[in-house]
Amino acid sequence: SLLSIENKPLQGFNLALLASLDLTPMVRLRFLPGLSFQDRGMVYRFRAEDGTVETEDKRTESVYLEFPLMLKLRTRRLGNFAPYALVGVKYGRDMQSQSDVNQAFDKDLIIKLKPGDSSMDLGAGADFFLPFFKFSVELKTAFGFNNVLIQDDSIYSSAIRQLRTRAFVISFCFEG
Repeated sequence: SLLSIENKPLQGFNLALLASLDLTPMVRLRFLPGLSFQDRGMVYRFRAEDGTVETEDKRTESVYLEFPLMLKLRTRRLGNFAPYALVGVKYGRDMQSQSDVNQAFDKDLIIKLKPGDSSMDLGAGADFFLPFFKFSVELKTAFGFNNVLIQDDSIYSSAIRQLRTRAFVISFCFEG
C-alpha cells in the first residue's frame, strides 16, 4: 500500500572548535571537533483500504560527535578580504542512535540508522579581517560515503535501498 517516499529537508545546528596548522602561507590543515544536532525527515504516502491516501511523517533525531579534517586553500589577502576553498573528510558518531531498539515491543516504528557516518566535505568561504578578530563565512556540502540505514524489514525501511548523508552547511567562524 506504499505509494511514495519523499525526503523532507530539516534544519540542524552545529557547534565546533577550530584548530588550524599552517602548512604554507596559503594552505592550512584544520581540525574542527564538535557537536552536530541533526534531524532527518521522510514523508510516506500510503493507500488506505477505502482508497484514500494517508500521509505519515517519520523523523529521526541525531546528535553527532564529529571529527572533520579539512584543507583550507586561501588566496592572497585583498585588503581585508580573502576567499578560500575547503576540501576534507569527516567522521561522525551518533550519540543518540537507536540502532539497537527492538521494534517488536514498540507500537510506533522508527527508521533505524547506524551510529557511525563518514563523508567528504567540499566548500568555499571568505575571511573578513576586522580590527579585533577574523570573521569567516563558509558554504559547504557533505556527501556521505556509506549507507546509514539499518534494514529491519519494517514498512519504513523495506522500500528504501540505501540512505546516505547529503547536507548543506552555512558556517560562521570567529577567530581571535
